[in-house]
Order: sequence, then structure tokens, then C-alpha cells
Amino acid sequence: MSTAADYSNVDPEQALKYAVQHIRGDRAQIIEGIIEPVSPTWDHEAAAETIRDQIRPRARQLGCVTGSGNLDLPGSSNWFVPDIAVVPAAQAKGAAALLPEDTLLIVEVTSESNGDTDRVVKRKRYAEYSAPLYLVIDRQEQSVTLFSEPGRLGYTRVDGPHPFGAKIRIPEPFGLDIDTSELA
Repeated sequence: MSTAADYSNVDPEQALKYAVQHIRGDRAQIIEGIIEPVSPTWDHEAAAETIRDQIRPRARQLGCVTGSGNLDLPGSSNWFVPDIAVVPAAQAKGAAALLPEDTLLIVEVTSESNGDTDRVVKRKRYAEYSAPLYLVIDRQEQSVTLFSEPGRLGYTRVDGPHPFGAKIRIPEPFGLDIDTSELA
């Protein structure tokens, strides 16, 4: 006769985050407690690459790397995999996951299946966890919006939405204009 395991002393947040890091195959993220696979289309990847190519030279000058590594949001049931995050190279080296506050910039490219996640949930959570700059490339709305000055209730500064084709200024430490004409 077998007995059921006792999981009463297991921390649900830690168990969920442990599980998502051990999924075989595709990468996954946790959005408000729900495990979601991360499998972007080539069109999605092309949009991210357009932005990454413009950011990368300045990121290198700043001693940073660009990537889509894991971001943990401790104390919540969230584990994000952004399309692009710019982080100091020294912090990225050897790190399994970083915190949103460790980034200089986070970029999310929306998909039809989860656009509201990027527009609403991630915007709120990234602000709550002090990501200084959050850029949303909204492929469904054909627009780009930059959020800055994070606070507990959200970002207090919004630049956009601007239609694809417009240039959007990414403030210091970047100090560069992103051309979105290739996204149109």
C-alpha cells in the first residue's frame, strides 16, 4: 500500500520556479502562476532582432550584454523570459536568473496569443520590481511605447504609443534613438 507524499511544508513559489527551470525542450515562463511555453515565431524574432541590432552597440559600450535570460520576481508567482534584456556583463556572468532591477532596459515584443501579458501584466510587474526602462513593441497595434520611472503602482512616465516608422528616444544611459521603420 502506497501513501501519498506530504507537500504541506513545500513553498509553492519555490516549487513552481524550480519546476519551470527543469522543463525539457522549449523554454517556459511563469505569468501570474501559470506556466507558459516560450516559442516565438520567426516574425516575432525578426522584430526583436531589429531592436536588438540597434541597442547592442551602445550596450557593449556600457559594459552590458543583450539577451533573453531568466528574470525572477521574488515573492510572486512570476518568472519571466523577456525578448530582450540589457544587463551589466558582470552580473550576467554565471547567473541563472537576475532581477528586473538588475536590468538597464527590458524589451517585449507582443504576440497575438499573449499581447495583453506584455501590455498589462508584465508592465505592472516590471515597474513593481524596479526595471528602469520597459519598451513594448506592439505588433498587433503597430506601435511602440517606452515606460520609465517605475513605482509600486506602475510606471509614472510613458512615451507613446508611437506608430511603427517613428523614432523613439531611449534615455540615458543609452541616449539613442530607435528607428522602428523596419517593423512596419
